[in-house]
Amino acid sequence: MKYLILIFTFLSLQSFGQSKPEDYYNETHRPQFHFTPESKWMNDPNGLVYYNGKYHLFYQYYPEDIVWGPMHWGHASSEDLYHWEHHPIALYPDKLGNIFSGCAVIDENNTAGFGKNAMIAIFTYHNDELWTKGYRNTESQAIAYSLDEGITWTKYSGNPVITNSSEKDFRDPNVFWNSEINAWNMVLASGDRVKIFTSENLKEWKYKSDFKPDPDISKVGTWECVDLFKMTHKDTEKWVMIVNHDRLTPNGGSGTRYFVGDFDGEVFTNTQPSKWLDYGTDYYAGVTFYNVPNNKRILISWMSNWLYAQKTPTKVWRSAMTLARELTLDKDENGYFLRQNIAEKLDEILNNVYSKKEVVMPFKKNDLKLSQAEITFNFKGEQLLMTLSNTKGEYLKIELNDKTFSIDRSKSGITDFSKEFAENIQTMPLDEEVTDFQIILDRASVEILLNNGKYSMTNIFFPNEEFSNLKLESNSDSKITNLMINHVKKTW
Repeated sequence: MKYLILIFTFLSLQSFGQSKPEDYYNETHRPQFHFTPESKWMNDPNGLVYYNGKYHLFYQYYPEDIVWGPMHWGHASSEDLYHWEHHPIALYPDKLGNIFSGCAVIDENNTAGFGKNAMIAIFTYHNDELWTKGYRNTESQAIAYSLDEGITWTKYSGNPVITNSSEKDFRDPNVFWNSEINAWNMVLASGDRVKIFTSENLKEWKYKSDFKPDPDISKVGTWECVDLFKMTHKDTEKWVMIVNHDRLTPNGGSGTRYFVGDFDGEVFTNTQPSKWLDYGTDYYAGVTFYNVPNNKRILISWMSNWLYAQKTPTKVWRSAMTLARELTLDKDENGYFLRQNIAEKLDEILNNVYSKKEVVMPFKKNDLKLSQAEITFNFKGEQLLMTLSNTKGEYLKIELNDKTFSIDRSKSGITDFSKEFAENIQTMPLDEEVTDFQIILDRASVEILLNNGKYSMTNIFFPNEEFSNLKLESNSDSKITNLMINHVKKTW
């Protein structure tokens, strides 16, 4: 038996393009502390749910190739959102269709009759056969349940629980228990709007309303991957609706925005213009975990973009998730907004490698290991150019210029797989001075949070050699203090 296990382990490593156990999760461009599948294609996070001390991440997965195909739900879990354990595929396609995006809840009161505290997935079936014949009604909603914390699943025999007679894009349900109406709510993306439903048992659903804002601010791509939840700022309760769009966002391709407003259990009304949650091109399908203790709102997004997601230069796996981020509701003179802060316990995987109380610019330091790094500092001024580079002359430029922030990855390494990727210099408008930076690098990605998470920009890039040089420049009277460079440990 021992020899059979050794042979199986060796063959498994070979199937992932690895030859030695120490090579596990160490391929070129493989993130070292972000979630990635062991192999093959991944996109949207699905079924984010906390239960019995673990965060469960389900995700859109195609186990046969590194490009999008018939969708399954992959599954992983974590106790801290940084160290993940892979589990068997949770949901497979069947005669009703492929398994598109959705959510998961814990049925504490056994409203569905599957068992107290059953983990219930609510997802979209996509019927390829109808799609290829030109029908519009190719998508419907269904449920499945697990009594062993998401390891094995039983699909409900009465699926689908919401049918579809005419909608072309009718998908990505997000469900939560609303104690104010003593029932379940569902928000569902449908073309250029969100549909809202209620149910007492997760099986029988009643349509209540559509949410579609002023057309002038809705001229973006198809609405997908919605989320709706209540948040509090001081003594005021507001509802936040997250909507993801597959194209036509500010910097091109797919992106995530949100509305702040009021919700009575049947109708959502936005009370201010929408805002973008992230201005980078690699932040999509973001949704939050259900059932997190203390009413925390923790979000994960897919770190890619439909303009080039299937072309990126990785061979064993494709795509990563962002780090988990805790959302809080804040307010300024322009209204309510969401702050994003990297989930707690990041400090537990950091080692400080360099610090400087005051920085005189131009500042340059070489021979740093920036492929797994957190860079933080305080800032006072209007202009700053940060350049991360390697010995091959490849570089990533991050620039603040008055009230505009930008990222230029045109010379960051491998870019010829996509014209949209290579030529896209992303910009983000600012409505206040920038006072602090947090920059997190993981081999082939950068997540930037400014002003304690008020502004966010996320990007992927593919250098041929890790970045090792840091340069800080300014043509104005700018000042940097409390510069910290931390190494981030591998979590796999």
